[in-house]
Amino acid sequence: MKDSVYLLLIWLGVTSVLAFVLFGWDKLMAKLHRRRVPEAALLGCALLGGSAGGMLGMALFRHKIRKPLFRRFVPLCLIAHAALLAWAAFST
Repeated sequence: MKDSVYLLLIWLGVTSVLAFVLFGWDKLMAKLHRRRVPEAALLGCALLGGSAGGMLGMALFRHKIRKPLFRRFVPLCLIAHAALLAWAAFST
């Protein structure tokens, strides 16, 4: 595999872990009635590469699953990231 694919996989992995942690932290803070993570930060993290972690966090923590913006935007980001990864892997 090319170095660009490895770098992209590392980037997507790190941002996915961050998104997963942010979704979990936000859910915990919601339960404790404390200061929350802004929705823009959650969506931004998903957009910048953390869509897989965001989707996993939404499913595991059952968090933000009723918000239409999250239900549409995070999966679209995941599709875009998968397409980017496929392009990087198969381009010459």
